[in-house]
Amino acid sequence: MKVPPDKPRAKLFDLEVPFFLPMYRRVLAVVVPILWALFEFSNSAYFWGLIFMGLGGIAAWRFMNADWEAVAAQAEEDAKGGK
Repeated sequence: MKVPPDKPRAKLFDLEVPFFLPMYRRVLAVVVPILWALFEFSNSAYFWGLIFMGLGGIAAWRFMNADWEAVAAQAEEDAKGGK
């Protein structure tokens, strides 16, 4: 399947999307995997605990370094009929 040249390809772990503009969604996307990691640690499933702790940490890092003003501007432009 070819991607049209005017539409960029989605990244594997792209969190700079308009869905995450509200702060509560970003907080939930970080807190839920970390809480699940704590649950896995409590059940002695250390491998899965590390996986989920890493996912929560990566999400937190990506959210802190994202340019949310640019994402909001792009979402507004797309809503007005731009590319």
